[in-house]
Amino acid sequence: MVKKEVKEVEQEEKKIPEKEVKAEEIPKQDKPGEKKSEGEVEVEEKEVIEPIEPVLVEEEKPPEKILEAKVEEALARWTPRTNLGKAVSKGEITDINKILDEGLKIKEFQIVDKLVPGLETELVLIGGRPGKGGGIERTPLRITAKMHRSGRRYTSTAFAIIGNKDGIVGVGKGSGKESVKAIEKATVKAKLNVIKVPRGCGSWECGCGETHSIPFKTTGKEGSVKIILLPAPKGIGLVVNDESKKVLRLAGIKDVWGQSIGDTATRINSIKATFNALKNIHRYRTSK
Repeated sequence: MVKKEVKEVEQEEKKIPEKEVKAEEIPKQDKPGEKKSEGEVEVEEKEVIEPIEPVLVEEEKPPEKILEAKVEEALARWTPRTNLGKAVSKGEITDINKILDEGLKIKEFQIVDKLVPGLETELVLIGGRPGKGGGIERTPLRITAKMHRSGRRYTSTAFAIIGNKDGIVGVGKGSGKESVKAIEKATVKAKLNVIKVPRGCGSWECGCGETHSIPFKTTGKEGSVKIILLPAPKGIGLVVNDESKKVLRLAGIKDVWGQSIGDTATRINSIKATFNALKNIHRYRTSK
């Protein structure tokens, strides 16, 4: 019994006395509604809101304005090299009809851009690819391949028509490794190949005297294709194939009868034949 009591006493001495934590030693936490005593500085934590910079969103320009901006940039960088270009840049010539009536050759396309603002461009559907349900789906680019030792090399070809719908029209063909370059070349060649189209009302059924049709019958030929154009009265429209309509529409002609002979499936020849028919109107002098 005595030994048991001695062991219990030793065990109690070995135990580490736990520290009593007084209530005063516990730091008080400030409640949101309590006031602090004197001498204490109250520091309020505020959220810092950084100012948001306004983001300017540029409006998407329509393709017409983009083309106009590109033309203006090209004219600003233009340094004329020919006598005709220098005369146009100085303001000595302000009308393209004067150049075309005198038969002067245009060698710089910037001349047309400056004298004829608002030109419209259309591409002829000269290419094709297999359609979904069979047949051919027409495309504005014709892609051809040539075989070399390194492999196939592809070339894109485009055919462009330009005009102001007021008697000025031109056509041109361009080729390049990229489709964009082919279209640019075709457009430039069309500007260098512009003509003036005499218009009138040569139909015996109308006789209004306005410039909605052609003054008389005309014929054009290219390759195996032959196109015959006849003046038509008001309201008839353009009675020709869809691709030839583009040339006549951009030339400012609204009514005409048309007849085609030959292989009109070759669209380039068909367009050139229509263009040559408009060019042959100059064989006879007209009042307009």
